[in-house]
Order: sequence, then structure tokens, then C-alpha cells
Amino acid sequence: MRSATKLTTAVLAAGALTLGLSACGSSGSDSASDTSGPLVVAASPTPHAEILNYVKENLAKKAGLDLEVKEFTDYVTPNTATEDGSVDANYFQNQPYLDDFNKKRGTHIVPVVTVHLEPLGLYSHKVKSADALKSGATIAVPNDSVNEARALKLLDANGIITLKDGVGNEATPSDIAKNPKNLTFKELEAAQTPRSLDDVDAAVVNGNYAIEADLKPASDALVLESAKNNPYGNFLAVKDGNEDDPRVKKLAKLLTSAEVKKFIDDKYAGSVLASF
Repeated sequence: MRSATKLTTAVLAAGALTLGLSACGSSGSDSASDTSGPLVVAASPTPHAEILNYVKENLAKKAGLDLEVKEFTDYVTPNTATEDGSVDANYFQNQPYLDDFNKKRGTHIVPVVTVHLEPLGLYSHKVKSADALKSGATIAVPNDSVNEARALKLLDANGIITLKDGVGNEATPSDIAKNPKNLTFKELEAAQTPRSLDDVDAAVVNGNYAIEADLKPASDALVLESAKNNPYGNFLAVKDGNEDDPRVKKLAKLLTSAEVKKFIDDKYAGSVLASF
């Protein structure tokens, strides 16, 4: 996972220092931020940090934005770092995931602008189609509640399993009503799913991790999420109260510019879809 441990430790240490300084300083809103420095944004490496770095290198200077990008390979630290002020914003997640995270962690993160969708896909090193999965095959799925439910809904939408009626964004394998191939599900951290492909029969992989693993969702996925009416668009997010930070507003405008749409279309060729 690259240098995630070192980076996470550094960010958490910075967060502790920030909290300590604020405790010793004058009173004020704990969601207020210093808008005079660079805007520090936490992001998953692919495609989020790549998109942000495109903005930084090509658009930010002209817009008067000093942008700093910090990469993380997990789905927890970007939100906790945004909550404690170690970073100013993050760009890596979708609304169902954020709703679940805020509820379970007591955080106060809010979306600013939706930028793109990464279609979730089912991949395999062992079969060429979903129909070729054998009885008793093992399928790896992300183990966080939202992405696991999303993975199961993908399999349900493609007739591989059938979920119980009314299952929402917290579905687990126990909510499967019909499993005609008697599939077994292996729950893994989302970042580990592409690495499991040599050990399982197939894996449901988030789009950013698929791209990092040199998988091409548009052509390699056995089945792929539809972009139509999809609630899983990824957005720029901040701690509640910081939406009006002028730096955040500048970045939101740049992320939804024609230049960024062209960058996404050209670089990802359908594996990442602009949502604006």
C-alpha cells in the first residue's frame, strides 16, 4: 500500500498538533479554517490525486489557487484528517459511503461538488465471463458496509445472485435470497480486492483500485456498473462549515471545468466518467 503507514502517521500527528494548538488559542468555531495558506486535499491516488494534480499543474495558478495534494490508500484517514483539520478537504468517496461514515464515526463531513463516477466491476483471472463461474466459486468483495452492499447489488443486477426485497446500502451476504451457484464470499479491505485475483475465482473491485492494478474497467470487467442514475459519484468534500472557503469554491469550479472533463475522457477512456 505504498507509504500509507508513514503518511497516515504523519497526518494523525499533525492533527494532534492542530487540536492542541486550537485548545491553547482563542475561542472560535472549530470548523473555521485559515484560508490564507495552500488548500490541502486528501485523495486516493487513482484517479482522484491524478485529477487534482492535473488541476494543480494546469489550472490552479491562473485561478489563484495554491493547491497541495496528499495521497492516501485507505478509505478512513481522508475523512478523519478532514474532520480534525489535518487537511482542508478530501476527494475520494460517494454519498452512501459518507453517510455511513458520518453516522458511525460521528464526523461532520459534507459534499461540495460531484466530479466523477468509477464504475464498480467484477474481475477474474480464471474465467472469461460471469456465466463461466463454477458452482462453489469464491468471490472477493469489499468489507466496508457500503461498498459490500454495492458489490452485492452489482451481482444482483446481473443475475448472479438475488438479494432480498428492500435491501439497502448495508446489505451483506446474509441478505442473499437466491445463490444458484452456491457462491462463497470473501470479505477484504477494498484495496486488497485486486490483489486477491490469483487466490479467488473473481473479485468485485472499486474503480480506482482496478485502475491502479492495471485493470481496464471498460474492457476487462466481467460485469460493470451502469452509470445511469448511479448514486455513487465521487465528490470533493469538506468539514461542515468550510463550504464557503474561497479556496474550496475555486477548486470546485476547476474540478467541474471543461478542461477537467476532457482530461478524464482522454486519460481514462470510459473507466472513469465525468459526472458534470
